[in-house]
Amino acid sequence: MDRPFRRIGVVGAGAMGRGITQLFAQSGFDVVMHDTRGEAVDAALAHLEGTFGRLAERGKMPADQARASLARVGRSDSLEGLADCDLVIEAIVERLDAKQALFGQLEAVCSADAVLATNTSSLSVTAIASACRHPGRIAGYHFFNPVPLMKVVEVVRGAATEEAPIQRLVELARIAGHRPVVARDYPGFIVNHAGRAYGPESIRAVAEGVADTVTVDRILREQVAFDGKGFRLGPFELLDLTGLDVSHPVMESIYRQFYDEPRFRPSVLTAQQYAAGRFGRKTGVGFYRHEDGVQQTPEEAPRPEPASMPRVWVGPGPAAVALGELVEALGGTTAAGATPPDDALVLLAPLGIDATSAAAGYDASRVVAIDTLFPYGHRACKRRVLMGTPATSPTSLAAAAALFARDGARVSVLRDSAGFIAQRVVAMIVSVAADIAQQRIASAADIDEAVRIGLGYPVGPLTMGDRLGPATVVEILRGMAHVTGDPRCRPSLWLQRRAQLGLSLLHEDNA
Repeated sequence: MDRPFRRIGVVGAGAMGRGITQLFAQSGFDVVMHDTRGEAVDAALAHLEGTFGRLAERGKMPADQARASLARVGRSDSLEGLADCDLVIEAIVERLDAKQALFGQLEAVCSADAVLATNTSSLSVTAIASACRHPGRIAGYHFFNPVPLMKVVEVVRGAATEEAPIQRLVELARIAGHRPVVARDYPGFIVNHAGRAYGPESIRAVAEGVADTVTVDRILREQVAFDGKGFRLGPFELLDLTGLDVSHPVMESIYRQFYDEPRFRPSVLTAQQYAAGRFGRKTGVGFYRHEDGVQQTPEEAPRPEPASMPRVWVGPGPAAVALGELVEALGGTTAAGATPPDDALVLLAPLGIDATSAAAGYDASRVVAIDTLFPYGHRACKRRVLMGTPATSPTSLAAAAALFARDGARVSVLRDSAGFIAQRVVAMIVSVAADIAQQRIASAADIDEAVRIGLGYPVGPLTMGDRLGPATVVEILRGMAHVTGDPRCRPSLWLQRRAQLGLSLLHEDNA
């Protein structure tokens, strides 16, 4: 079978350019690198020599294959040296004017049937191509760093992109062992668009005073569980790793590109961090302190056991029986009856709404809410999450926290919040991904896989919704919307309709 391309040019010798070059060279393609700075190409070639050498030393690649891969990499000190390439991939600075100028130069150099691709992560492919005479051969080819390890690539169809370049780029990605996902040209494409939920919703929770950054990170790493796996990094750990100098401008850019869509609204919290130059690991301080590149995380204090433990009355709801069994298994005493006795702690399990709303009709000073969206049973979880109303007594909260820590689980106590932390963050992840599907930016299956791989989630966002139940996610979002009045919480129509019909969120429309 003929290969889709014979010779590949890469313009830009930074981290992305090096990674793209490595990927295709080790996949058997001749690759020519160019950068306006010759020293950048020198550094990239030295880096690739070291990389292929280490792969051979570690047994990841036969030594002869490593040598052959390096031999496939050439350099050109001018764009004219790319004239015989039938694919050129641009990986230069993220500026529209610079990319438009480069593509204009490439049009003058490359043959009429060569495909020109941009690795842009945030700019419009349509806008880049608009400055060209033949925009039909220009497409997005967005890889993730590190390119050889992040095995997904977004193949982006601009408004004028023809079908043939898309299919050739898809086939090339498959040959290289990457999962190609085809997307329409929308701000953030698939992955960066879908990423507007995990970090931003967590930032909102901290900005609202619900919890501090360390607590939010612990909850999302340890409470959330799909197939026994949670998020590998908390959102603030991730922001510090990526660098707020990169993340905050992307938040602002995507918000403006979507004409101030409330779901993507940035926060004053990150704007202040950005203004202060607290970018994270690269500056030594961000949401955490970093010493010699190592994150400094404060120890979590153990929960002291109170002198006496009140009885626990479990409020009505789907989790009532299981919560009663948990209380007993932890050595607590449950109180029976249709209404709570005057001396009992009132335990509620709201979805989407806050503890204050759930406490209607009860003595709010004795109300404690527990999050039951993820596993919470006896010896069945790493972390349980509680919150009280503004009226809940410190004694009631302390007693509940000590009780639910008796089997070794960690306990986080929040200030009142619509949707705790895990509920609100995961529900927003699902809703944003569902809206990407509703806008037909990509297929549901491609959205799910691209986000899972590109953002390192335990499962894809639409699969998350299916595991929790689309109707449950809708209930959480509607509860949040009812309490906050914020339009960002509205459920996507894709999500609502599948919840009503009992369909998977991966189910495509039949029409």
